[in-house]
Amino acid sequence: MARKQKDEAQAPDEGSFLKRLGPGLITGASDDDPSGIGTYSQAGAQLGFIVGWTMLLTYPLMVAIQEISGRIGRVTGKGIAGNVCRNYPAPVIWLLVILLFVANTINIAADLAAMGDATKLLIGGWTPLYVVAFAVISVTAQIFLNYKRYVAVLKWLTLVLFAYVIALAVVKVPWGQAVRGLLIPRIEIKAEFLTTLIAILGTTISPYLFIWQSSQEAEEQRVDPKKKPLKKQVGRRKFELRRIRIDTMVGMAISNLIAIAILITTAATLHSRGITDIQTSAQAAQALKPVAGAFAEFVFALGIVGTGLLAIPVLAGSSAYAIGEGRKWPVGLARKPKEAVAFYTVLALSVAIGVALTFTSIDPIKALYWSAVINGVLAAPIMVILMLLVRKVEVMGGLTIKGWLYILGWLSTGAMAFCIVGMFATLLMPSK
Repeated sequence: MARKQKDEAQAPDEGSFLKRLGPGLITGASDDDPSGIGTYSQAGAQLGFIVGWTMLLTYPLMVAIQEISGRIGRVTGKGIAGNVCRNYPAPVIWLLVILLFVANTINIAADLAAMGDATKLLIGGWTPLYVVAFAVISVTAQIFLNYKRYVAVLKWLTLVLFAYVIALAVVKVPWGQAVRGLLIPRIEIKAEFLTTLIAILGTTISPYLFIWQSSQEAEEQRVDPKKKPLKKQVGRRKFELRRIRIDTMVGMAISNLIAIAILITTAATLHSRGITDIQTSAQAAQALKPVAGAFAEFVFALGIVGTGLLAIPVLAGSSAYAIGEGRKWPVGLARKPKEAVAFYTVLALSVAIGVALTFTSIDPIKALYWSAVINGVLAAPIMVILMLLVRKVEVMGGLTIKGWLYILGWLSTGAMAFCIVGMFATLLMPSK
């Protein structure tokens, strides 16, 4: 009893509010990767303000599923893949892991291509050189940089997202229309609208985010000698669960705030002038120049580079965690390279294949589309497994998830199931 009281008394004093933000903040920020920026830009350019409400709708769903993911990692000391491989048949798990690796690698390729194009907009030069340079920087930092320093770098990179708030500040916005779009849901039974709605849902709720946050919570516990898996450390439960909730809510709030800024910026500038054919984030930046000026283009392009540097490690890292935990290898960015050779090999291989894809004749837009399809098909079954895991006493101990968080988790899962059904339905709808 004395030990428990001591832990509870000390836990709230562990660092400032900002220092307590970690896996949730980084996960939320990485959700706005260059591919996601392209999706939001396309939505704003094609449909204007009428899809803004989706950001408010998805926020509680994102928070719920990401908090559940974070809790699994912190309560058990293992990431999602580590828990799943111990509780479900191997063939099912490996099919999901392989699909995750494929989708993440395609996403990495698309992000690297967007970063290269954005850098060319900023300073000129040769795009392939920038693609290789960004890939090398990302992999080298993950493998060789001290873990605590690396996490600090990722936290600081989240500030780059506010470039889109600056971009919003320099354009003229009809705020009446923008606010109505945020607060009043509007649905159109058209292939164009439904496809965009599904793309937004698929972008904001993605499997790699679940894997990353759960694995990072487990890693944070492993590197701190004062911490044990939460189901074995009763005295820290209240503080740690509250920290995870706040961390997740802040991270997802930032993610959606930036998405709203991008939607409104492109709706107010591109859509209002009939510029609707935007396929990538770099195209959106380029299209802003004649409409909103060179500064808007510069800020938008700079944001693409910064968010890519944040997102690529999360994409590659989530693949490495999923495969490594599934194989029961030593995993973790806190480990030295020689202690986790296989883990770091998977991480580097994912980025290397992503680089190679940018040099092929594969259409990056089509590749990204199929990545979104795979992510959509993958997300729902992973979320179902998550929701079943968190009710298992043998997994969660006395910290099984109940109440409103459990209900929101299933609502989020239902939204992704709708996403899959809608995605295939729109494929069957006749085009104009």
